[in-house]
Amino acid sequence: MSTARIPPIQCLLTFEALARLRSVTQASEELCVTPSAVSHRVRQLEQIIGTKLFGRADFSLTTEGSEYLAHVREGLATLQKFPSASAVPGKRKLRLALTPTFARSVVIPRLREFTEAYPEIDLTMQVTIPLLDVVAEDADLTVRFGAGRYADLEYICLTKDVVTPMASPAFVREHGPFETAQDLANQPLLRSPLEPWRTWFAAHRLDWPEPVDGSQFNDIGLMCDAAAAGMGIAPVRLKLGAPWLENGSLVRLGSSEVFTSNVPSPHAHYLCWRTGMMDRWECAAFAEWLKQVLA
Repeated sequence: MSTARIPPIQCLLTFEALARLRSVTQASEELCVTPSAVSHRVRQLEQIIGTKLFGRADFSLTTEGSEYLAHVREGLATLQKFPSASAVPGKRKLRLALTPTFARSVVIPRLREFTEAYPEIDLTMQVTIPLLDVVAEDADLTVRFGAGRYADLEYICLTKDVVTPMASPAFVREHGPFETAQDLANQPLLRSPLEPWRTWFAAHRLDWPEPVDGSQFNDIGLMCDAAAAGMGIAPVRLKLGAPWLENGSLVRLGSSEVFTSNVPSPHAHYLCWRTGMMDRWECAAFAEWLKQVLA
């Protein structure tokens, strides 16, 4: 068996506890981890060994689960006889390269859930530049924003998004009301090559050219901050713009269908890696967790 596919000891201990106690809550209390950590570890173990261990909501074992449990208990009993062999191994290093606003809006607010589920993984996070594909060469996993064509890399689409114009509440009060798409004429439109206005214009049958004047940003988060500061109207992706929308610093321009409808963004976020990288269980664990976060 390849050492890359040996499950981490935490996953095995969690599986044994859950199989014995048949309760996520009791297992989490025994192991001093969160209930979500128990669930994550069991899913990771099932992914590594390629089989379903629990069959129903009452945590009864499948046939394969029962067979595997016997092997796990035998292995754990052997390790307990040799304390030095069962010592906690060094932490696994996982290097991530993420686009800035995706990291702040999507990953960081939920990252504690991952670190609690996998305390044996040490994360290093670096910033990439969207569309330009400027990334750290030594990153194990990279989140990129673009059209999804990446040579010499394997990748999956993590999430697509939709776009709608947003501004600060004070800006809307001062410059509104906004009822039709034409109401954006002569308004300060904030710009970013990451989210061109032409997508929204075309969806609303406007033959306007892409704006060439006004403040421009190469980061969606900076553009959202500028819009929240009252500098103008920004084309905001809802998933990335969620923190500003939720705290009220950005709002939709109006209640008409023009401004409550969403236009698909032409690009998406992709998780990319070099061939063979997913053989490392820590990479597979983060990829699976991130897909679940965005599901």
